Amino acid sequence: MQNRVFVLDTNKQPLSPTHPARARKLLKQGKAAVFRTYPFTIILRKTVKDPGDEPHRIKLDPGLR
Repeated sequence: MQNRVFVLDTNKQPLSPTHPARARKLLKQGKAAVFRTYPFTIILRKTVKDPGDEPHRIKLDPGLR
């Protein structure tokens, strides 16, 4: 299973999830901030003009502690 980090634009609209390494890079460069720790979500500091419309799906294990 691949890990992904959820991404929001400045208007709190969901964007496509990204790889954790890219999220770390955005955070380190100051282009994003941590929005929520669980599920880990970052919010971009710049507006995205054409975010694209891909369907998003979250799968959580109900038995997880």
